[in-house]
Amino acid sequence: MPTEWFQRFTEKAAKKTGSAWAFSIALLASLLWLVTGPFFDWSTGWNFVANSSTTVITFLMVFVIQHSQNKETRTIQLKLNELIAAQPGASNRLIDLEALTDHEIAYLQRRFQHLAQSAARLAPGAATTIEEEV
Repeated sequence: MPTEWFQRFTEKAAKKTGSAWAFSIALLASLLWLVTGPFFDWSTGWNFVANSSTTVITFLMVFVIQHSQNKETRTIQLKLNELIAAQPGASNRLIDLEALTDHEIAYLQRRFQHLAQSAARLAPGAATTIEEEV
């Protein structure tokens, strides 16, 4: 239950805070804060209100943004996995690539660099594969 609520909340919050209206409200609030400075004699309390509120909002928005980014990354990875799986001749080793270690990813990157260099020497349309030995 809390997970579903959090997901709905973060989706709505990300959509609303990423809008032109949210930016306009934040800009207006910043300008209002700046304009009121002389009336409060640029006091510490006046400055504290702005600093505290923006710090709390920023802190909370980090979690909203991270959740949205995690979901977006997962959905893109799933779409890419589907494209790889559906493509004849594609290396299915690349499905779920994000689960590999950094060392394994670096190894595959070297394989693709070798593949690109090999492909540059071949006639147009020639078949190449990452599965071939280096």
